[in-house]
Amino acid sequence: MRLALLLAASVAMPTAAAADTYITADRYLDVETGRYVANPVIRVGDDGRIVSINTGQVPALSRSDRHIDHAGKTLLPGFIDMHTHLDGPANIGGYRGFQYTDSFWPITAAPTGEAMLKLGFTTLRVVGAGQRSDVGLKQAIEDGYVVGPRIVPGGHALGATGGHCDSTFLPPSLERDGKEEGIGDGPEELRHQVRRQRKFGSEVIKVCATGGVFSLNTEPGQPQLSEAELRAIADEAHQWGVLTAAHAHGAEGIKRAIRAGIDTIEHASLVDDEGIRLAASRARPVWFSMDIRNTDYTQSEGRKNGVLEVNLRKDRDIAQAQRDNFKKAHEGGVRMVFGSDVGVMPPNWVPGQFSTMVEYGMSPLEAIQAATRNGAQALGKEADVGAIAVGRYADMVIVSGDPLSNIKAVEQVDGVIKGGVPVEEMVPWALQPKE
Repeated sequence: MRLALLLAASVAMPTAAAADTYITADRYLDVETGRYVANPVIRVGDDGRIVSINTGQVPALSRSDRHIDHAGKTLLPGFIDMHTHLDGPANIGGYRGFQYTDSFWPITAAPTGEAMLKLGFTTLRVVGAGQRSDVGLKQAIEDGYVVGPRIVPGGHALGATGGHCDSTFLPPSLERDGKEEGIGDGPEELRHQVRRQRKFGSEVIKVCATGGVFSLNTEPGQPQLSEAELRAIADEAHQWGVLTAAHAHGAEGIKRAIRAGIDTIEHASLVDDEGIRLAASRARPVWFSMDIRNTDYTQSEGRKNGVLEVNLRKDRDIAQAQRDNFKKAHEGGVRMVFGSDVGVMPPNWVPGQFSTMVEYGMSPLEAIQAATRNGAQALGKEADVGAIAVGRYADMVIVSGDPLSNIKAVEQVDGVIKGGVPVEEMVPWALQPKE
C-alpha cells in the first residue's frame, strides 16, 4: 500500500516547464509568398524548432523563457549552400598542397564551416571531401565539440579512372596501389562505390560526369562517364534513399546526367538549349547549382596561390559562358539553387554571389529563394530548413535594410541564429564552464 502511494505521488509531482525562446524583429521574409510579415513573434521550443509565429506583443514570459529582440532588423531564413568543399583552403593551389601532411586538410574543415555559419549559411551540402572530413565534421558539430552549420556530407566523390575526381597531379611512380577511393569503371564498380560511400556516412552521392577546371589532363566539356554508368549511380543511390549530384560542365555530360536521373547538376557551365529544355521539363525535379562568383577570386588571386596556368586558362575559358548560361537557364525555367564552390574561393567571398545572381537575371527574392526554399526542396529537407515556418528549425539571418530592394544587404549580416540560439553564444564542449 505504501509503495502504491509513493508511486502515485511521483506521477503527480509537477515537472519544470520547458523553456521557450521568443524572437522578434521589425519583420521577417516569408520565402514561400515572397512577402514580409511585420512585427513577428516567433516562439522556439527547447528542441530548436519553431512552435508558433504570431504578430504583435510578446506574451508574458516565465522565468525560464527568453526574449531575443532585433528591433529595426529583418529576419531571413538561414541560407543553404548546396556546393561546398570545406577541407581545402582557397589560397592553396596547384602543387603547393603537397607541402602539407595528410591530416592537415580535415583540420581546416572546422574553421571553414564556422566561418560559413557566421556569414549566414546555416546548412551546407558538401560535395566531395578527402578522408570523409565532412562526415567527421557533421558528427563533431552535432555532439558539440565544434561550432558549425548543419552538414549534409558527401564523402568521397565518384568518378572514372583518370577523370576529374581521380588524382591527376602525380606520376605513376607515386600513385598508390589500386584505385583511389570513389573511382570506378563500369556500372557495377560505380554501384559498389555508391554503397561504400553511403555505408560510411554520405548523405549525397557526388559524381564527376565531365572533366574539370582544377584537375590536370581533363577538359571541362569532356564527358567522362557513360549514361549507363550515371544511371547505375542514380538508381543505386535512390534505392538507398540518397540523392545525387553531378559535376558537369559540358553540354553532353549535363544531358547524360539529367537523362540518367541525377538530382542536381553542378556548374552546368556549357549547357546548351537542349540541356536547358531537358532540365526544365523533367517530371522528377532537376536543379542547377551554378557557382558564378568564384572566377573573380581565382583570376585575381589564383596565380599567387599556386594555381597552374593550365587551370587558370580553363577557368578563363568557361567563366563568362557559365554566367551567360546561368541567365539562359533561369529564363528557361530551370530550377536553381545557391552553390558557391567555397574552397575554390574563401568564405568571405561567398555572400557576394547573391549580387552576381541578380546581375545575371534573378530578382533579389529569387536569389534568396535559391539559397533557402529551393535548397530545402532539393535536399528533401522541407520539414527542417529553408523557411521561417512552424515545425522547422529556427535558423535565421538578421540583416539591416531591405534585401528585396538591395540584395547587398545580405553581404553584411548583423547576426545569425541556429536552432534558436545566437551563433555568438555557441560554445564548443571544451570551453564550456564546469557544472
